[in-house]
Amino acid sequence: MNGKAAILIGSETDRATIEASKKYFDYFDIEMDLRVMSAHRNPAQVAEFATSARDNGYSVLIGAAGMAAHLAGALKAHSTLPVIGIPLGGGIEDGLDALMSTVQMPKGVPVATMAVGKAGAINAAILTAEIISLNNNAVRGKLTEFKNNGAKL
Repeated sequence: MNGKAAILIGSETDRATIEASKKYFDYFDIEMDLRVMSAHRNPAQVAEFATSARDNGYSVLIGAAGMAAHLAGALKAHSTLPVIGIPLGGGIEDGLDALMSTVQMPKGVPVATMAVGKAGAINAAILTAEIISLNNNAVRGKLTEFKNNGAKL
């Protein structure tokens, strides 16, 4: 494996959207650890996971949530790893509320925000590969191949 990323989803109902990214993580040979943890229902568990993530071998943390969408921000509050936020549909205008909650982080607490839904999940996998490629030639080669193929698998 070329690296390890954690994706936290706020609810089991979010799994189907995130599954679209699995083949991209597989292509780049990046281990993807998908877990269900809510920033609102399991805040202590989210904080503990984020605090220990670097020591547990993760390179990137990804928080996917809808509506209030505080999961990516909660991860970032407890980690110095890169955090990617995936806003999910289901709330106002099918994800506008989640997009605004994810992108509007205070200064000093950066979260890279993707598009709402499946496209955002796929782009999160690709951005993870780009981050890991900074120190990994195998992933860098796969990214070149991916771009030469029109950014398609």
